[in-house]
Amino acid sequence: MKMTILPDADAVARQAATIVAAEAREAVAARGRCILAVSGGHTPWYMLGVLAREDLPWDSMHIVQVDERVAPAQHPDRNLTHLRDSLLAHAPLRPEHIYAMSVESAELETAAERYARTLQQIAGVPPVLDLVHLGLGPDGHTASLVPGDPVLNVTDSDVALTGVYQGRRRMTLTYPILNRARRVLWLVTGNDKVDALARLRQADTSIPGGKIHRDQAVVLADQAAAGTN
Repeated sequence: MKMTILPDADAVARQAATIVAAEAREAVAARGRCILAVSGGHTPWYMLGVLAREDLPWDSMHIVQVDERVAPAQHPDRNLTHLRDSLLAHAPLRPEHIYAMSVESAELETAAERYARTLQQIAGVPPVLDLVHLGLGPDGHTASLVPGDPVLNVTDSDVALTGVYQGRRRMTLTYPILNRARRVLWLVTGNDKVDALARLRQADTSIPGGKIHRDQAVVLADQAAAGTN
């Protein structure tokens, strides 16, 4: 795991966009496409806004969701709402190349299975994502892999549902697919993340983030999260 400390969240977002752009160009050159998995959060939305201005092979870019809250379409709680606003509205990305988790479905278990099949169609069997962006919560959660939830024990599916967390159920990618990714890019900002980031760096498997493989991981943190400001 490589870690870079930057002055603030904006600097983290800009550096992240640079890394994503480089990884995307490399993936398209090597395999003809780039499959990017994106989490939610204010810093990643800024990252995607910066990325939208990059000269990328957009026709070969495919964007999947790391996780999503069970909420109505266009609700501000939905990661998809912000993903569309920050990236799709500003980049020449094909709308059909954003793959939304169907959390509006009345049959959420079926929707999760369907999303897992979609990932296989675009990323192989088993699906391998080129780059996964992850955040880190103060409680050590990442994606919607939250402490104490049975989703942490899912090993036979790449997509699963959580219980209620912070008021909503979630659909999330699970450890198997996250740990197959060619690159993991962590964005960690804010002084409420100091303890969680220290435990992530120590590979503390008592927090959900600590179970993500470290070999291909890059961490961008601001000084507040690193406790150096």
